[in-house]
Amino acid sequence: MKKCLAYLLAVIICLSTNAYTVGAQQTLDSLLPVRALCIAAPTSKNLDSFVTFINKELSAQNVNTLILRIDFNYQYKSRPELVGTPALSSSEVKKIVRACEKNKINLIPQVNMLGHQSWANKVGKLLEVYPQFDETPAVQMPEKYVWPNAENLYCKSYCPLHPDVHKVVFDLIDEICTVFESNAFHAGMDEVFYIGDDNCPRCSGRNKAELFAEEVRTLRNHLAENGRKLWIWGDRLIDGKTTGIGIWEASFNNTHQAIDLIPKDVVICDWHYNRPDKTPVYFTAKGLNVIACSWNKPEVAVQQVNDAIDFRKYSTAEMKERYLGVMETVWSSVSSFLKGYYSKPQEQQSVSDEDKKVPDTFKAMFEQVNKSGRKK
Repeated sequence: MKKCLAYLLAVIICLSTNAYTVGAQQTLDSLLPVRALCIAAPTSKNLDSFVTFINKELSAQNVNTLILRIDFNYQYKSRPELVGTPALSSSEVKKIVRACEKNKINLIPQVNMLGHQSWANKVGKLLEVYPQFDETPAVQMPEKYVWPNAENLYCKSYCPLHPDVHKVVFDLIDEICTVFESNAFHAGMDEVFYIGDDNCPRCSGRNKAELFAEEVRTLRNHLAENGRKLWIWGDRLIDGKTTGIGIWEASFNNTHQAIDLIPKDVVICDWHYNRPDKTPVYFTAKGLNVIACSWNKPEVAVQQVNDAIDFRKYSTAEMKERYLGVMETVWSSVSSFLKGYYSKPQEQQSVSDEDKKVPDTFKAMFEQVNKSGRKK
């Protein structure tokens, strides 16, 4: 009899716990449908550690979306000339895919499209192999990166009107989305300082907003053929001068006018790192879905979580569903992030401030996310 009562009590406790977990998860999904981390793809060396991080940490923190910045660090079979170093194999990617599948995490690859085809004085793989795609062919890279430099050049772009560029980038997109088994693709498209350049034989004199919007539509339409969604960063769609947000987090070259020209099903990742600017309201008012993104300031991340919840709570039914949630972005390597994430108090001196700030911001964001879910 005692054994029966003990068994019955254990069943009741188990059912109660499961009911709470399911209920809390449903509440969290309603509060913040997207709870994301964006980080560089791991290398072969730290792949297993990263998979463990997915299984133990992302699952426990209720992260449900993972954007991996893969770029050219994959062993592309369709375009082997564009394989960078280091590069993951398809079997290594599948380890990440299976871990995300197990933990119900939506896995989305990112390859920078249009902008970010160079960094400082180093040309990226696409323009290294295909220099004819360069939007600013007459501008030489400076010997040393200084902003602003004599050429006013930060990161190069490919020419969106080059007749061969999409044959190449579509191969990359299709292959990486297939191996990632992804229903979406992140195209980057942030910090596009060079578009419609006077030295470009195709884009010179063209309206910059129309060029930007046309490239968004081209990528979006290609993805839609296979039932995939396009995600992009939102900075080029904000007027940096009128808002005072500036040249980094917003546009000074009029690409912001493209906001009225792009398809409404494009997902906007709206990054603001120093202040929790309220621009998600602007994107949703334009009919676009938006995610608020943080980096290395815990107080900004926490406020973005609170704002996202309030925006959904105090908006019309039409606007509410466009506030998708929040994202932590990591711009250091996986190894640096994990070192800071797992560092103990006695190890703090061996971890740089930057390596500690980013994991701390991630922890603060998801502590607030999960606290908000438990309150309901």
